[in-house]
Amino acid sequence: MNRSPHAVTWLVWALAAAASVQLAPSPPYVALVIAIAALVVEVHQPPGGSPYSRAFPAVVALGVAFGLVRVALDVLTTHGVGDVLFTLPEVTLPRLMGGFTVGGTVEGAVLVQSAAQAFAVVGVMAAFGAFNSVVSHHELLQSAPAAFHEPGLVVTVALALVPSTIAATRAVREADRARTGGRIARRGRLVRLVVPVLESGMERAVGLAESMDARGFGHDAGGSADRAAGWLGLGGLLALGGSIVALVGRAGALATVLAVAGAGLVAAAVAATSLGRRRARYRHRRPTARDGAMALAAVATPVGLALLGAGDGGTTWAVTGGLPPFDPRAALALVGLAAPALWGGRAPTPAGPAVDHDGAGRPQPLARAADDRADAGARPAGTAR
Repeated sequence: MNRSPHAVTWLVWALAAAASVQLAPSPPYVALVIAIAALVVEVHQPPGGSPYSRAFPAVVALGVAFGLVRVALDVLTTHGVGDVLFTLPEVTLPRLMGGFTVGGTVEGAVLVQSAAQAFAVVGVMAAFGAFNSVVSHHELLQSAPAAFHEPGLVVTVALALVPSTIAATRAVREADRARTGGRIARRGRLVRLVVPVLESGMERAVGLAESMDARGFGHDAGGSADRAAGWLGLGGLLALGGSIVALVGRAGALATVLAVAGAGLVAAAVAATSLGRRRARYRHRRPTARDGAMALAAVATPVGLALLGAGDGGTTWAVTGGLPPFDPRAALALVGLAAPALWGGRAPTPAGPAVDHDGAGRPQPLARAADDRADAGARPAGTAR
């Protein structure tokens, strides 16, 4: 059975893919990143019809929707650039609301440039959508340092929102189709879909809260290490805030000193909290040499793009410069993001009950997977399963 890459490796890959889009926002390179993300999801998506495998198209569709809204706002509020395509009725807002004009002339250059920028946003969301589809959220939470365990649990629950909502929507649609005998009843369809999905979401939230409370989550009073970490973190945040004020006041030397001191205090707070807590980890898996090789290949991609951009700036694009440039060297650098596709996918799972998968690719029932995730996040420090 092929083992999926470690959750930390997937996180490094997602950050590298997002950084690559930021460094090379030209549409050809963004399209290549999206294609690589789709390939990775296809190779590594959990078998057995897991709802997590359907998170990628949903996140990409959400990014496209946000991009269309951005394009519409830019086209309606930016004027005087390029050739006019057509003219819309215009309205000038009151000075209290900015006093700018909405509508009027629609320029082709504004439309194309805004669409290219929105496409880059879709590329970033595709990277993290692929990450959400293939990563083991349970293993990601296990790998978080003790200082970030509670915030990591919150982020893990948030990451599971999209796939759980997709699964609930699919179940509601199947139930509605069963009630109507397979016929499509459009009257009241939106209400019949939205209300059960919201109700199931509330039930899951209440069930998770009860499970976490029963396991003692948040009942640990904390010790002297936690109190010391709190004061160190407060001092670090104040120093970092002072460095920003010093930058505004053009005191570069003072800003540097405060930034270094603040970063050091925050690092000391994290170390104090992590060393002062002991956690029992269930079926903990450590990264392997293959994980390290994949992470290095992913990190090499934005590094290579940064070097290419610093050399000739061929990774960006302006509408006034003609067609988007395509540098084969940049495309070759992006191939590093396809390293997970060479890893090999998960082994197929026989047909049976709905399953989720742990960090090593082993199938487990969804109910037990959810219980394990809540158990891993809700046990007090120092307790075993």
